[in-house]
Amino acid sequence: MSPALTYEAALVFWRIVTQIFFREIRPRGAFNIPHDGPIIFVGAPHHNQFLDPLLLTLEVYRETHRRVQFLTAARSMKRKAIGFFARLLDSIPVARAADEAKSGTGLVYLSSDDPCLVLGDGTKFETQFSPKMQIMLPKSLNSLAAEVVEVISDTELRIKKEFGGESGRGTIRIREKLAEGREDGKNGLEFKVLPFIDQQEMYRGVYKRLKEGGCIGIFPEGGSHDRTDLLPLKAGVSVMALGAMANDPTVQVKIVPVGLSYFHAHRFRSRAVVEFGTALDVPTELVEMFKEGGSQKREAVAKFLDLIYDGLKTVTIRAPDYDTLMLIQAVRRLYKTPGQHLTLGQVVELNRRFLEGYTNFKDEPRVQKLRADVLKYNRLIRDLGIRDHQVPRAQKASWKTLGLILYRLLLLMIWTILALPGVILNGPMFILASLISRQKAKEALAASAVKVAGRDVLATWKILISLGIAPVLYTFYAIVATVVAVKANASLATRIWTPFLVVLALPFMNYAALKFGEAGMDVLKSLRPLVVALIPGQQRSFDKAKAMRVRLSDEVADVINEFGPKLYDDFDQFRILVPASAPPSAGNPGVWRRKSSVGQVDAQGNLLIHPMTWIDERLFGWSRSPKSGTSAWGGSTPNHDNSRPVTPDLSDDEDHGDYDHAVNFISAYEDASRHKPRSRQGSYADLQRLRMTATTQPTASSTSSSLRSNEALHMRQGSRQRKQSLSDLVPVERIGTVDRREPFEDATTNLNNEVNGQSSGA
Repeated sequence: MSPALTYEAALVFWRIVTQIFFREIRPRGAFNIPHDGPIIFVGAPHHNQFLDPLLLTLEVYRETHRRVQFLTAARSMKRKAIGFFARLLDSIPVARAADEAKSGTGLVYLSSDDPCLVLGDGTKFETQFSPKMQIMLPKSLNSLAAEVVEVISDTELRIKKEFGGESGRGTIRIREKLAEGREDGKNGLEFKVLPFIDQQEMYRGVYKRLKEGGCIGIFPEGGSHDRTDLLPLKAGVSVMALGAMANDPTVQVKIVPVGLSYFHAHRFRSRAVVEFGTALDVPTELVEMFKEGGSQKREAVAKFLDLIYDGLKTVTIRAPDYDTLMLIQAVRRLYKTPGQHLTLGQVVELNRRFLEGYTNFKDEPRVQKLRADVLKYNRLIRDLGIRDHQVPRAQKASWKTLGLILYRLLLLMIWTILALPGVILNGPMFILASLISRQKAKEALAASAVKVAGRDVLATWKILISLGIAPVLYTFYAIVATVVAVKANASLATRIWTPFLVVLALPFMNYAALKFGEAGMDVLKSLRPLVVALIPGQQRSFDKAKAMRVRLSDEVADVINEFGPKLYDDFDQFRILVPASAPPSAGNPGVWRRKSSVGQVDAQGNLLIHPMTWIDERLFGWSRSPKSGTSAWGGSTPNHDNSRPVTPDLSDDEDHGDYDHAVNFISAYEDASRHKPRSRQGSYADLQRLRMTATTQPTASSTSSSLRSNEALHMRQGSRQRKQSLSDLVPVERIGTVDRREPFEDATTNLNNEVNGQSSGA
């Protein structure tokens, strides 16, 4: 079988696996991927071990049909399952010194006069070390390592530069640790011996692939981790790009930064966004510096690594700690985006902007007060047992509430019955995958100096274990079914076909059970606020939460309006707001699909996935107002402004982040001139596309070209000609009276002038 066919077959297999594990995988900024020429895809953060390169590879191939060859640790390639699939995807093995580390003999400490002189107690430096090898300190010191330049004796060796770099912080921490040890009677630190690894062969392989115009993938942080910020980048990616162009001037390497944002990365049926940033060119002056070698080469590598890091900052969310990330997500939920629910990509972009703003203005008194109020609000709704997205629609209990509870209980019973066979049959696999993956997480945490809880390995091991157990389990069920058929004196044909039919039917039955189970979980999560609403005296607390949320939403908007222009020069032009005229969806509403709050068909909201949503609107009229809903009780007719019902989001676990609350995704926008769904290369997630697509374009080709050119400059260029924003003071009712045939710019200008005239007159 040819390598290309093997590669594509492996991708088909992994696409099926990832679509089962993840509920939603969204590309963003895919138009930034060059369709030819050598590319190095630089991914971060590395939060999901072996799934990270898989998702990146799958999305690149889906968008451009280009094959990405990832650099994979040689140690991982030696594992049977991982190595097998890595070879199918033509991965490039990379030997790492840390993977070959061995414990050293004796204890070490630093000279009091020279931080680069390492002294030993009971050590055997002459037999264990040689120049270019490394000495690594224990995990309690973050596994600091340094290169050995000279072995003086069995108890003395000299390192190239002090541990932790020239800042001296590493040396201070080591001396503090040594002082603590002396108090306990310990005269030094344990250490490990790292061999010298010659990476020239690996670099030659990379240079060859880049010269052939291929694509290389790398996660420059090194190993995977579960921290909220990026780890320091390794210099290898910089050496690859500069070295390839230094060896052959005709090679024009581009760097594409890729950010992976997971919505509970380790959980089954979670979500992910793969965001591609603007492609970076390799500066020719750095290539010339690289050719000179020595200090110039090191400076070129460091400068280009800084450029890569800046590129990664545009596609990643980097919070200093978990509490800050949770605060930012809570504020994002309070941010008002009238009339439309955000897509996954828009949620990621808003979180990134809020985090940048909070980092710059967190010491401002107004920001600190907002932080305290948001935390107070979170405690209030947690005590009430409801989620933030349920607060605006919490209503006074009535007979309709009781009827809704009874209906959903019945629905929950139906979904449970339908999902129960699959749950029972797959129960052993789920239990074993959960137990073993947790054990693997503990082992990974114990062996790492950077992991927080080891969650970055959970999803990988859940998938690998399930892939190993599923065939065994299905074979067992096929044997059991055959034995039953034999004992039941079934015909010979039935006995022969029974195992094959069971093996073929089980995947379909399990997938159906998965979908029914998801619907049942959504129903279950929706019951608590309804039950709370029936408790006497809770209405006052609901009203308090509502009022507090309205006040906080206004405060968030005011803070954004005050500090946003100080952070972004083009704040008004590029703020994320819903345009006056959103493009229609490519789909049609009906029994199997429902409309979102802006009249667009929700691809995720079909009757099987969210049955209660469909019936809530049509039977119970659970909407903001009877005029805008589709209530059968109110006798109103459906229209394009029907509101979102009180239904749970796809996941209500707000204590672990709000990413699962981005519902009503806009899966495709219709080209205004062609009436065809837009290509995935147009990127689902950029809200500015809505602003541009809403206008009247001459041709589809010019539309696509305009979108690509404008978005390609979004992160890097400051001078852009974009359409003006609609004032926040324009009433929604007034927007609804605008003639749809009126050009977008004219309508926006007229509405803004009208509001400004009223304001000045007042």
